[in-house]
Amino acid sequence: MLHVRNLTYRIDGRTIIDGASVHVPKGHRCGLVGINGSGKTTLFRLITGDLMPDDGIVQVSGSARIGIVEQEAPSSEESLLTLVLAADRDLHALQAEVASNPPPHRLAEIYERLKDMNAGSATSRAASILAGLGFDDLAQARPCSEFSGGWRMRVALACTLYSRPDLLLLDEPTNHLDLESSLWLESYLARFPGTLIVISHDRGLLNRSINKIVHLESGKLHTYQGGYDNFRKKTTELVIQRQSARNKQIKERARIQGFIDKFRAKATKARQAQSRIKLLEKMVPLVETIETKSAPLHFPQPKTFLPPPLATLSNLSIGYGEHIVLRNLNLQVDPEDRIAILGANGLGKSTLIKLLAGK
Repeated sequence: MLHVRNLTYRIDGRTIIDGASVHVPKGHRCGLVGINGSGKTTLFRLITGDLMPDDGIVQVSGSARIGIVEQEAPSSEESLLTLVLAADRDLHALQAEVASNPPPHRLAEIYERLKDMNAGSATSRAASILAGLGFDDLAQARPCSEFSGGWRMRVALACTLYSRPDLLLLDEPTNHLDLESSLWLESYLARFPGTLIVISHDRGLLNRSINKIVHLESGKLHTYQGGYDNFRKKTTELVIQRQSARNKQIKERARIQGFIDKFRAKATKARQAQSRIKLLEKMVPLVETIETKSAPLHFPQPKTFLPPPLATLSNLSIGYGEHIVLRNLNLQVDPEDRIAILGANGLGKSTLIKLLAGK
């Protein structure tokens, strides 16, 4: 499906991708990982043809359709469902051609193609994707322009999923999703019949929805079978092996250098010393392996100890104007509590945080 061979790309003289190669077969689901700024999004743009490489080849099989979420959220007076249905351009074009009353022989061809495309289930498929991303029946009938930017990015994602691409490229697809929609997307991608490459920091998605990790590191691409946890295990083992090999080489270089320093001035050992000098010159120093780790977070201790409870909410209701967001809320917060607030978008999570912060 996708072949990348000896790919090199530079920005302002700085090499971002350096002779990278990878093969992604048809039907594989890959997670593309690497530190921020390593070139993951740049690689996507090279695959789609938005950027041209300085060297190497990016080859996508035949007439494969590439699906990628537009960076700008759609804004239209059309309903969400209508907008998503139009995203499958081939299907939409055939349906429009039917409405134009083509000749009987052409009409027969169109109906055969529509049957192969399972056109009869198009509306239910589009509605199912929108529902999975958090839009109920009433929301699906509303104009896209009525929704905020974050919700419209969900619509853009729905359009891409519905369009049935052969190669699906997703860049941080859970950024605008709540927990429920993220879990739905995980399940959807795990069943995706095409080829998938996803950039994500969502460990759950990278473990449950994909079967291969492609690691972009120092401009090179390395492939690991399995999910993210298996990738971390393998890379940790590689770091240990490489560091061990480097330590052995350092000791060996020191031993050889010691022999040279000791015997190079002696006539009886000069030939052996010269031989070891050549050996040392041919020995390529192994580069120190630096494992990328997350920066630790340290929270300062409070200056004074406060007895529990730190905060208590009793039968509390709060809202904006006449719209009540939280009703009859009861909550106690004690020292050393670790509380996660979960819920669908719009249910009042941020409102609760602002309330506790006195805002």
